[in-house]
Amino acid sequence: MKNRIITISREFGSGGRTIGKQVAGTLGIPCYDSELLQKIAEKSGFHQAYIKEAGEYAPGGFLSSAFSHCGTGPNNADYLWQIQYQLITELAEKGPCVIVGRCADYILRDTARCLRVFIHADMAFRAERIVKVYGEREESPQQRLKDKDKRRAAYHRFYTDMKWGHAQNYDITLNSGTLGIDTCVELICRLYQNDPQGADDLA
Repeated sequence: MKNRIITISREFGSGGRTIGKQVAGTLGIPCYDSELLQKIAEKSGFHQAYIKEAGEYAPGGFLSSAFSHCGTGPNNADYLWQIQYQLITELAEKGPCVIVGRCADYILRDTARCLRVFIHADMAFRAERIVKVYGEREESPQQRLKDKDKRRAAYHRFYTDMKWGHAQNYDITLNSGTLGIDTCVELICRLYQNDPQGADDLA
């Protein structure tokens, strides 16, 4: 039986990472976010800072100058994608878990029973949050949000040919700004626990 996995895609500043960790804690299953980044770094030999940046740029932009090499064939961006693909697949095979970002919803589409979640919020909520929580500069947080979301969308589209944030590509989309972080956590946990097949995974 395929393991039940929760994948969390999110707009920058919407609290998706926080929601994922709290969901995992409530359900008693692992959450892979920074842990996944570390595993990719260990396997690839690249520094975590580079991999973090690479995960938000479609090849041809940042990666073409920072990660490219001379000659033809797969470049370093493709190499990192292959490692990411392999690691996410392996983690899902081990057991139920929460995976934040990294196109996990697409990677596991045929190998796991995924509850695919997208977290979003309006610009004002996210701008205030990245200043308070992440320590971003107060001068232009809106532009920072637009840039990050644009990069994530481009990266996701390049490797999955799917529209990032499009409701039809997810099982549920939640507005953390209006619902609140705690309610989002509660709803995701309830959906996961009420799945008749997923109940076996937690036994």
